[in-house]
Amino acid sequence: MWVGKMFDRAMHFRSAVSRRDFLAHAGGGFGAIALANLLAGQGLLAAPQKVQTASAFAPRSSHVPARARAAIFIFIDGGPSHIDLYDYKPRLNELAGQPLPPSFERPITPMGVSENPLLATKRKFQQHGESGMWVSDWLPEIARHVDDIAFIRSCKADGLNHVGSVCQMNTGSILAGRPCIGSWVTYGLGTENQDLPGFVVLLDNDREPPGGSRNWSTGFMPATFQGTRFRGLPEPILHLRPPKELSDEQQRSKLDLLKKMNREHARARAEPSELEARIAAYELAFRMQAHAPEAIDLAQETAETQSLYGLDQKPTADMARCCLMARRLVERGVRFVQIYSGSGSKWDAHSNIEGNHGGLCKASDQPVAGLLEDLKRRGLLDETLVIWGGEFGRTPMSEKGDGRDHNPYGFTMWMAGGGVQGGVSVGATDELGAEAVEDRFHVKNLHATILTLMGLDPERLSYFYG
Repeated sequence: MWVGKMFDRAMHFRSAVSRRDFLAHAGGGFGAIALANLLAGQGLLAAPQKVQTASAFAPRSSHVPARARAAIFIFIDGGPSHIDLYDYKPRLNELAGQPLPPSFERPITPMGVSENPLLATKRKFQQHGESGMWVSDWLPEIARHVDDIAFIRSCKADGLNHVGSVCQMNTGSILAGRPCIGSWVTYGLGTENQDLPGFVVLLDNDREPPGGSRNWSTGFMPATFQGTRFRGLPEPILHLRPPKELSDEQQRSKLDLLKKMNREHARARAEPSELEARIAAYELAFRMQAHAPEAIDLAQETAETQSLYGLDQKPTADMARCCLMARRLVERGVRFVQIYSGSGSKWDAHSNIEGNHGGLCKASDQPVAGLLEDLKRRGLLDETLVIWGGEFGRTPMSEKGDGRDHNPYGFTMWMAGGGVQGGVSVGATDELGAEAVEDRFHVKNLHATILTLMGLDPERLSYFYG
């Protein structure tokens, strides 16, 4: 009965609309058509976001003049202590063992509002280079390059814990689901080498950082622009070499058939971004079989170069592998390389900061310094932006007696090369290193700076979705 009444009403409505009424209502849409044309002409209307596998990685023109052609982001996973590395605070040792003075706001840490006493640093700080930048004795090799480094001593983030904070340092948000900075760069600029991925991720051990592979994912953008993780030696890229009995012609024939089948499958689906990414990955993998073995073969480097990075020493070998491979990749046109030092939050020194940071600094100091020196002597530092930093810093208060808790309120990162002025210091924390008080530099400002140096306008770099 109810269906019958609804059918009668529909038939009544249809008969009640005259041809004149229909034309009058239909004509009201012509203005919207004209408006859409005007908006599209001014670039204000979202264009269809169809990723073509043939051009997904093709080099694209920048929005503004680029200072850097490539970037290497050295991610210090777990949160390095700025007040034990770069941010010299003599007042901290003077007040060691006492509670945070009443004039300081009590910071909220993962354990709540900390009432723990201040912890002195056992490090010795010295000024280095012509610029006189302060660096602790934990990083003597990096200290030799301070005149090429711009220190940002007033960084700020929003997360208290590792998963959200690592996510924000990569994507700009503590919540997962947004593209990471490497994906934005690759999406905006493409890559100069069509035979290698545009965005490569290198870990110094087998443990992934908190959040895993979503830290190099594309979020809502096409999966084509996600990071490609290279593994450790002896096989950084799995299954790179095809079976000897399979010829290039046979493999090409198989790949063409697979592409044809995937295309037919994709036609019936509106947004097949994952499938497009898989097709592009197959094509790239085929090309990599001819070109990637040379790019990742560190044995081609001279003994002097391997020694410069510390590849010939056990404590530094893992990080040296990452840094040397990063140089070889950007040298061959890879756009963005991200290295994780202490992957798996190894820098998270809630206790025994002396043993924790001491060992990790020994493992990373020479490789990072070797990277800076090698880039510079090859004429690559001016066009390669190097970024160093973790998801947050550490508190001046103690944690578990001889460690430090998370501190997103003020910490240090640095940049070198890529058009960055060296031998300078930007911003400052308070006299104990607890909070940024001068020229606060949020994670989003960091990302905007990276994009701008690489020739991308953060206001114009966009992807319409949903």
